[in-house]
Amino acid sequence: MSANSHDKEQNRSKTAVKDLVFTAMFAALIAVCSILSIPIGEVPITLQTFAVCLAAAMLGWKRGTLSVFIYVLLGAVGVPVFAGMSGGVGILAGPTGGYIIGFIPCALIIGLAADKWQRKALPLTLSMILGVLVCYAIGTIWFMIVTGMHIGESLMLCVVPFLIPDGVKIALAMILANRLSKIVAL
Repeated sequence: MSANSHDKEQNRSKTAVKDLVFTAMFAALIAVCSILSIPIGEVPITLQTFAVCLAAAMLGWKRGTLSVFIYVLLGAVGVPVFAGMSGGVGILAGPTGGYIIGFIPCALIIGLAADKWQRKALPLTLSMILGVLVCYAIGTIWFMIVTGMHIGESLMLCVVPFLIPDGVKIALAMILANRLSKIVAL
């Protein structure tokens, strides 16, 4: 093996370790952000949306989406990482499960924008808004299926109360992603 190919192999190995560490770190951040839960009905207010937006903005579509998928998988197997320190397939099958599943395409949308436009503020902010709207859509449809409620009452219960808090979380995630991307090479 030549010195050049050995260096390339070492760089690939370092990159793989770095990818693994940051992916796991952001999955853990999402879990920590779900601990603080303010119950306001069927769907509690948490900082999960903030953490999902930040993970995807910082890590891009592959690692960001993977970190969210790992978070969902951990919760599905019973690790208490969901809101209120809950976990299990029953949570995913319950009324709020669609919102948790919706974090995955949310991260994908944000991560794709982060990669394509190098975390530029406007495209990233718009992608966060779109990602959260997709999460709302998936979650609300699932909520309606599970509860049998109609669209109007489901939106009033599961979306309207979250518009302002999620707008604040998106703004904070955008500011933090912008600042951190200048400091940390991910």
